[in-house]
Amino acid sequence: MRRLVRLLGTLLILAGLGTLAWAGLVWQWQDPFTAVYTHYEQNRLSSQYDERFSSFQPPPPAAAPARRRAGRPPTLASERRSLARQARAYRLASGRGEALGRLRVPRMGLNIVIVNGTDHETLKRGPGRDLRTAMPGEGQLVYVAGHRTTYLAPFSHIDALRKGDRVTVELPYATFVYAVTGHRIVVDSNLAALKSRGREELALQACYPRFFATHRYIAYARPIRVIPRGRAPLSFSQQALAASPG
Repeated sequence: MRRLVRLLGTLLILAGLGTLAWAGLVWQWQDPFTAVYTHYEQNRLSSQYDERFSSFQPPPPAAAPARRRAGRPPTLASERRSLARQARAYRLASGRGEALGRLRVPRMGLNIVIVNGTDHETLKRGPGRDLRTAMPGEGQLVYVAGHRTTYLAPFSHIDALRKGDRVTVELPYATFVYAVTGHRIVVDSNLAALKSRGREELALQACYPRFFATHRYIAYARPIRVIPRGRAPLSFSQQALAASPG
């Protein structure tokens, strides 16, 4: 009996040490098992996105204004309207779970394909755009959520972002460069975080704290540069850097 008790005690100690080691591994890096699945899905999404990029056709342009008919360059306002038309067309043509674009965040060491949707199955494939929000270029809130500890943990280090850090979103119709303006933490039931504030804004969201889902950590960024496909870049006011995340 004593041997059985000692054996059981030893097994419990080993199990406890194994659990602590596993927790440390996931905390420092990520869950390696779910990462395998997401890595496989990302390869598939990358091919899907490349196909969408090469086959993208912008919607027919609106009637050319007198300024363009006169041979003068288009205004910033007209370029933004053109981007908004393309962004809306791309959003409406994108189904749930489809590859949307590429997200690059140097501070987080992130270069990953974004998917369309934030349901459980979709987020297992990569960060997803909330379907209740806009697409980059529409002049409204773009809300992207991602995991912190599982499924490649794309947003594991979201709290390392600092004001001014660059976030790039590449889409078939344009590449958008944002600058981080700040962050806030809200309870998980706060749907007001999905409400647009009437301006172009990117929000990256992950659970907070890690291993729990009681709150949401949201990092905000404003556009500073847009490179329309096949067109000259557009620059935005540096006031974007000074904007408060609210």
